[in-house]
Amino acid sequence: MCVYIAGSWHVIYSGNEMNSAAITTKAKQQVPTIARLGLISKGFVYLLLGTFVLMSALNIKQVSDTSSKTGVLKELNDSIGGHWLLPLLAVGLFCYAAWRYYQVYHLSNNAREKWKKMGRYFFSGSIYLFIGYTALQIFSDTHKDNGNNEQHFAAALLSKPFGQWLLGIAALVIAGVGIYQIIYGLSGKYRKHVQNMSLHTAKGKILLTAGKIGYPARGIVWMIIAYLMLKAAFSRSSSKAGDTSKAFDFVESEWGSPILALIAAGLVAYGLFNFIRARYEQSETMV
Repeated sequence: MCVYIAGSWHVIYSGNEMNSAAITTKAKQQVPTIARLGLISKGFVYLLLGTFVLMSALNIKQVSDTSSKTGVLKELNDSIGGHWLLPLLAVGLFCYAAWRYYQVYHLSNNAREKWKKMGRYFFSGSIYLFIGYTALQIFSDTHKDNGNNEQHFAAALLSKPFGQWLLGIAALVIAGVGIYQIIYGLSGKYRKHVQNMSLHTAKGKILLTAGKIGYPARGIVWMIIAYLMLKAAFSRSSSKAGDTSKAFDFVESEWGSPILALIAAGLVAYGLFNFIRARYEQSETMV
């Protein structure tokens, strides 16, 4: 309620409004904690994924076994003690998804923000919500291996009117995500996440290296997935599409194990960067 006192307007809150404001403030205070848990869990997934792919490049483990996020979760489930880490990892991934959805909601109240940023956050949140759900399924032994999700997606689009065009557009969107990741890393824009961290220290140098290598490596993987999806659109064959596992197979067969090892190292670096963000990013930038 607004009242006019001594020549100016003042806002006076009722009891209900004050309680609501207190609840909102308390909820916002929990957002950074949720975000940090989410970043740690996301970083853990990429750290494992990159490590397993690196092992494959060095002929220690076959790439097709654990070179997808679902494969990583299955490998973790089969490891000693790893089974009990899955529900914790799932909770962390749900935290990441919740944080991204919160950001979408927060941006929707700000007309100056671009819609593409909201779309990126929603897309990211949905991906890790699905991965968290998959982790719980694997933990409870209810997960059904339905094969390559990208191939199912491609088949569903190709069955629709103008399916080739729809699949082609989807491939271009994914390619755009990959290009954005590469530019984001090479331009150094990732530094904004840890502005309070001195870049001249040893930890700062690790940050610079992790971001500079990690984001482009992730972007390259996205672009290869987009390329495979584009091939599926042109050939009208969903079998041409593929997930990260097929993308890594493509890298190894077309470019060789050394390039696969470099990309794997980049994914490990991206995982480490998420740990750094979780530790050093300012709470104000997460809300």
